[in-house]
Amino acid sequence: MPKVAVVYVRAVDRFNYWVGRIVMYGLFVMMAILLWSSISKAAFVVPAFWTLEAAQFALVAYYLLGGPYSIQLGSNVRMDLFYNDWTDRKKAWFDSFTVLLLIFYLGVLLYGGIDSTMYSIEYNERSPSLWRPYMWPVKTVMCFGVFLMLLQAVSELIKDVAKLRGEPINVA
Repeated sequence: MPKVAVVYVRAVDRFNYWVGRIVMYGLFVMMAILLWSSISKAAFVVPAFWTLEAAQFALVAYYLLGGPYSIQLGSNVRMDLFYNDWTDRKKAWFDSFTVLLLIFYLGVLLYGGIDSTMYSIEYNERSPSLWRPYMWPVKTVMCFGVFLMLLQAVSELIKDVAKLRGEPINVA
C-alpha cells in the first residue's frame, strides 16, 4: 500500500480511538442530567425544563462522536447469516462494497448537515421548546461526528483494499 494510505489509516484510527475513549464518558453526563431531572421533579416539585433537551443533545454527541470508534472496533451491527462462514478475502470484498455505500450516504448526510448548520448560524435558529436553546452547537457537533465517521469509513475501505492486495495494514 502507498505510504500516504498507511499514514492516513493510522492517523484517522488513532484520532477516532481517542475521541471514542473520551466520548465514552458522555454516558455519565447523560445520567447526571437525567438524575437531576428526577431529583428536581421529586424534591422541588418544579421540573427543570432544560433537562430532556440537554440529555438529547448529549445523546447526539455520544452517538455520533462514538460511531467512528464503534466502526473501528467492528462492533457495529452486521447480519451474520452468511458473513461468519465467508473467508477473510470474501469478507473484505463485501465490506469494501458496502463501505462505498456508507461513504456515499455519509457524504450526502454531511452536505445536508453543513447546509442546516449554516442556516442555523445565519438565522440564530432556536429550539421551539420552553428552554429555547440555540441549535447551531448541536448541529456543529453532528456535522463533526458525521465527518469523523466519513474519515473512518475511508480508513476501513483502505484497510479492506489492503487486505485484498495481501498487504494488511497494522494499525497499532
